[in-house]
Amino acid sequence: MINNHDEVDIFIGVDVGKSNHHAVAIDRAGKKILDRALPQDEAKIRAIIQAVAGKGTVLLVVDQPSTIGALPVAVARAEGIMVGYIPGLAMRRIADLHPGEAKTDARDAAIIAEAARSLPHTLRSIALADEQAAELSMLCGFDDDLAKQATATSNRIRGLLTQIHPALERVIGGHLDHPAMAELLIKYPSPEKIHNAGQTRVRTRLTKYAPRGGKPWSADIFAALSEQTVTVPGSGSAGIVLAQLAAMLKQLRTARNELLTQIEALVEAHPLHEVLTSMPAVGVRTAARIITEVAGKEFQSSGHLASYAGLAPVTWRSGTSIRGDHPSRKGNKTLKRAFFLSAFAALKDPLSRAYYDRKRAEGKRHNQALIALARRRCDVLFAMLRDGTLYDAPTIKTT
Repeated sequence: MINNHDEVDIFIGVDVGKSNHHAVAIDRAGKKILDRALPQDEAKIRAIIQAVAGKGTVLLVVDQPSTIGALPVAVARAEGIMVGYIPGLAMRRIADLHPGEAKTDARDAAIIAEAARSLPHTLRSIALADEQAAELSMLCGFDDDLAKQATATSNRIRGLLTQIHPALERVIGGHLDHPAMAELLIKYPSPEKIHNAGQTRVRTRLTKYAPRGGKPWSADIFAALSEQTVTVPGSGSAGIVLAQLAAMLKQLRTARNELLTQIEALVEAHPLHEVLTSMPAVGVRTAARIITEVAGKEFQSSGHLASYAGLAPVTWRSGTSIRGDHPSRKGNKTLKRAFFLSAFAALKDPLSRAYYDRKRAEGKRHNQALIALARRRCDVLFAMLRDGTLYDAPTIKTT
């Protein structure tokens, strides 16, 4: 909700774009006073805002407050103009209420301006930029990209091994998340080269990066090699590709580790660090994601935060034929994933495990119980952020 909405005289709706935006300004009576393209250029954006600002108090509303919409928001702030944004889902629903099916920048900008004027409850305020949160958002986005590439590369390695030697894939693929296996494939990227190297060299190679697992893994690898005597066509080329893929996987993991160091430094310097990490199973990456997705946003209740994260159940009611509560498929997917993975990691915490087990005993499936646990942790986190207090585990009463 935008504060001081009653004091606004001019509402500017901006439909943002990569190279050009479109701005429509209307007064409190709904009369259009501006309708033009707005280049992605600071000087021109500033000139238009200054021209409109001379007619009264101005509120500028965008449909994307970050990425391609960051410049108009920054310029408006520099000019002392109130800024806000309208969520994408609300924008689509409001657009359906307007006549016509055309999808143009001018129409979308007009809809945003009209929503800002007549539907203030659909707007969200944009808090002053948090430099640390902005940097974390960029680094976490890159980390997500690296994680996806690493997963795709790992899957490609397992696919090739399955094609040429299924038994070997069952051993190497099962431990491919360990750096030792990537190092092995860089040095010996095919079943033939592994066999020719001999068990002693393979064991030495693995033990260098996995002191505990090197010996048993090498024994399992050579046991798997003995299960297949034929050479599948394409094994030679697969060896060439596997070496490259293993090197890529190593590089991606190294990049993620280096990035994690920078993310950790930013998280530790953020005011919310101590509060967030006091909660069990909230590590560096989870804390970073909570900061990037929650910082600068206002939540009236824990239910509001849970709904934003897609953790609140959706109630379906239609007479007597459709009744029930179902998991939400909407919300902030990034935040939901962070809460879900954190809840999974929290199963090692006795209190969280007890709650999970109770939900399982009630008949909920694994994922349902995890979502319930994530929602419970979301409620606790909201209270911690609201009060600025550290996590305080309740005392378990013993009889």
